[in-house]
Amino acid sequence: MSGWSVEALGEDALLLRFGDCIEVALNQQVHRLAARIAARRPPWLQDLVPAYATLALFVDRFALPADIDPLQEAERWLRAQAFDVGDVGDVGDAIAIPGRLIEISVRYGGEDGPDLEDVARHAGLSMDEVVVRHCAAEYCVAMLGFAAGFPYLLGLDQALSMERLDTPRTRVAAGSVGIGGAQSGIYPRQGPGGWRIIGRTDLVLFDAVRTPPTLLAPGDRVRFVDDTVTPPATKRAAS
Repeated sequence: MSGWSVEALGEDALLLRFGDCIEVALNQQVHRLAARIAARRPPWLQDLVPAYATLALFVDRFALPADIDPLQEAERWLRAQAFDVGDVGDVGDAIAIPGRLIEISVRYGGEDGPDLEDVARHAGLSMDEVVVRHCAAEYCVAMLGFAAGFPYLLGLDQALSMERLDTPRTRVAAGSVGIGGAQSGIYPRQGPGGWRIIGRTDLVLFDAVRTPPTLLAPGDRVRFVDDTVTPPATKRAAS
């Protein structure tokens, strides 16, 4: 077993650490290994939780005999599978991301995207150019976090990168699409937030009664589609 280190995460989980930075290729390694472990899923495996450069394996201790240490058993199983970096690709390789490709329609600007103009000014682009670039990228769902169903999306055009607001908003509408540093993300429900909001989608990212409850899963790919409606007055003025 090579390509990552193993450490305890509390009493019921192992943490596989691939590195300590946020990189698409490194994150793809995490998702590739998660898929391989899921394909051979042992009965004691309760959950797999991928993050930027780590993968947590949660162990159901009640699925094991009482005299067996759950973390020792999990590590023994991992070593017996002979997983290594060759199974998940080298960091520099172009690795196909496992997961679905999901298109998300977004209304950009206006009340739905109050920070679009600031992002355009910061990038030295027009607002239309920001929208085109934001829609041109294919994003990887690096992980879910912050709020149930909130996707951290890697793949943002570097020209659109912008730091979070100095003072977070107390209310961000559900479905708001934002930029935070070098990432994009979508707020699954109304709440506070400091990302630069450039648009909004009507898709429901989290529904507790849906199976699965989250629209997106780690390892999925996302493309944004411009669904902005040009006001009639603007259309007449342009014609």
